[in-house]
Amino acid sequence: MIDTHAHLQDDKFENVDEILNNALANGVKKIVCASASFSTSKKAVGLANKYDCVYATVGVHPEEAGEWCEEVKQQIEVLAKKNKVVAIGEIGLDYHYEFCTREQQKLAFEEQIDLAHKLQMPVVVHTRDASGDTMQILRANLDKLQNGVCIHCYSMSLEILQEILSYGFYISIGGVLTFKNAKAAIDVVKLCPMDRLMLETDCPYLAPEPYRGKLNQPAYVKHTMQKIAEIKNLPVEEIERETTKNAIKFFKF
Repeated sequence: MIDTHAHLQDDKFENVDEILNNALANGVKKIVCASASFSTSKKAVGLANKYDCVYATVGVHPEEAGEWCEEVKQQIEVLAKKNKVVAIGEIGLDYHYEFCTREQQKLAFEEQIDLAHKLQMPVVVHTRDASGDTMQILRANLDKLQNGVCIHCYSMSLEILQEILSYGFYISIGGVLTFKNAKAAIDVVKLCPMDRLMLETDCPYLAPEPYRGKLNQPAYVKHTMQKIAEIKNLPVEEIERETTKNAIKFFKF
């Protein structure tokens, strides 16, 4: 298994060695440490350098878009060229809390798409309560997104899913799929073909059942995998094989 989206640098993780040992013991071979700011990007790169099983994405999350400026752009570019950095992300739009203006978010999103294109890297996209503008930006930049797009923790509509699949984009699914009120996520998994689906935890957030409400960790990605197998009526081993193959193809590691 590969956890394609984990925030290992989060302060909630007091012992990363223990978290990673537990992941490896539960069959998780690789973990992509996702970033949300310049500081968390630096930490992600540090963890990737320290641990064989960890890889990093670097980028500025829409909630942190207020920090985006020419200096930060240059610093993210330097980090993106480091060993074991596999994508620009997580980037996108988030209109739920709007800690930053929509104009700031759009600027950071578009300029990081430009950066990914320049460096020939895939992007990991975060979108929340902003489907319309997110899709508008993605559609306008399709020529710059040929190195891959993953919509992480997918929560948009089935209609949009069909559109992004037509572009060759991927989605990743986490512990929300196991929740009792997960009808929308279940419908997404039913529709999404196996060659466009990846596993994630988004830890330390969104722990799956039976750990809901507790601290999430990469070892728990297996519960999402098992739920996908149940929904698609396929062997767990096939879900593991296909999602792993997709992650290797997307992140090129």
